[in-house]
This record gives sequence, C-alpha cells and structure tokens, in this order.
Amino acid sequence: MTRVVLILFPVALLPCLASAKRAAPARVEPVIYEGIRYVAPNDDGRRAYIEAWDIQTNKKLWDLTVFTNRIDPKLEEDVQWVFIDKLRVQDGTLMVTSEHGKSYQIDLKTKAITESEPAWSPAPDAATELNNIPEAAKRAITNSPIAKDYDVSFHMNPFYLRGDFNGDGKIDLAVLVKQRSSGKLGIAIIHGEVDKVTILGAGVGLGNGGDDFEWMDSWQVYSKGRVARGAGETAVPRLHGDALLVGKSEAASALIYWNGKRYVWFQQGD
Repeated sequence: MTRVVLILFPVALLPCLASAKRAAPARVEPVIYEGIRYVAPNDDGRRAYIEAWDIQTNKKLWDLTVFTNRIDPKLEEDVQWVFIDKLRVQDGTLMVTSEHGKSYQIDLKTKAITESEPAWSPAPDAATELNNIPEAAKRAITNSPIAKDYDVSFHMNPFYLRGDFNGDGKIDLAVLVKQRSSGKLGIAIIHGEVDKVTILGAGVGLGNGGDDFEWMDSWQVYSKGRVARGAGETAVPRLHGDALLVGKSEAASALIYWNGKRYVWFQQGD
C-alpha cells in the first residue's frame, strides 16, 4: 500500500461578480447598537469589511476590513471567495462570523480586531453517518489493511467526496480519516476499480505541510482542466484526473492531484 501525504495549507475564497460560478452569499442582517448601524456589504472579493452608519443622519462614519482573501491567479476566483455570514453585538463588541465559521471580535471603541478558529464538532451519531458512506468506501476501509490503524472521521461536512482522482475513468472516493494511534487527521483516497487505498496525512508527512490535516477546514473536488495559467506563470500542474482543493479559512490553499505515479501537492500561497 502506498502512503503519500499531501499537505496543503489554508484556503481563501471571494465575493460574487456577475461571471462568478458560485452562488451569491446570503444577505447579512445589519445590527444596530447605540445609534449606529453596522453593515456587511459583501461586495468586494478581495476583502471582507463592515461599515458603520449613523442612523439619524444616514451618514457613513467609517469602514473596517475584517479579513482579506488571498487570490491565486492560477485558480478561478470563484473557488476562492469567502464572505461574512453573520453579525451580532455583544457587550460592546461586534461579533463577525465568516462563511467558514471563523469568528472575529471588533472592539467598537478601539476598532481592534481579534479572531478565533471555527469550532468543528463531530457528528452526533457516527454509526448513522457511517451507514451513509458508499459501499465501496466501507468495504475498503473496514476490510483493508488500514482498518486496524484508521477510523473514518466526521469532523467536517461532507466527510467524503467523489471524483476520478487518478484519471482512469472510474469514480474514486476521498474520505476523511483519523489515525488511531496519534489522533492525526488526513484523507484516504480509494480508487474505485481496485479498492486500493492511499493515505494522505494522518501520520504520514510530506514537505513542509506536516503529517496532520487538523488545520484543514474546507475541501472540495476541483475538476480536471480547471487550473488556469496566471500572468507570468509557467509551472502549472497537468491534471490527469480531478484534484482536491483543500485549505484553511481566510488563509492559503493547495491542490492534491495525481501526477501519473503518485499523489502530490501544489501549494497555492503561504
């Protein structure tokens, strides 16, 4: 069994332009505190910001960037957009939540910003969730040699993705797993034709990414052919099959892809 770790770091995602393929963000309800209305316009893809308006005069008092989204020119912008999702005021502090669940606290007197990581909670009924996994994944995970070392992890939703990751025309599965001995998180890729399992992360290190994907709070299938060449860029990976775009909220991202021999990672930022 081949074990390869693809470490990718953090991700970032932007707002909605007319040509974007992602859906427009849900409208964020403004909040009012001590005569001031706080609004999240969600109209600038490269920064998420809030505005403060005087209720009586309807005059904008100030705006403040809460977080920025790093955009890699080699990827389509619509897969890198993260919006503000919620606003609320608590004890003189404006609480801002991003779409990925990261929280930011703004002191309304000093405008100082602090942030905290999203809190991921495991599925309430892991046994029920496991019943929802495709039969091929259950068979490969429960009957293969990895069964004694790894468990399916439900710390993110979805906990598995489908795609033709090695480009052989067969549907493969990528499943979140946890190494039992260390608790380290990673991904198991199960090739549909032979039920061969490759472990990425979860105790197996590669490059500067480490051997634990605990930082990862988003992932999605990045279909073959979507990697775009940016201005002045020449080293764009050739995708044999679908890739995995993984990352961490409001940070960087990376692709996990099959290079014809093994899975490798392609970093999208610092």
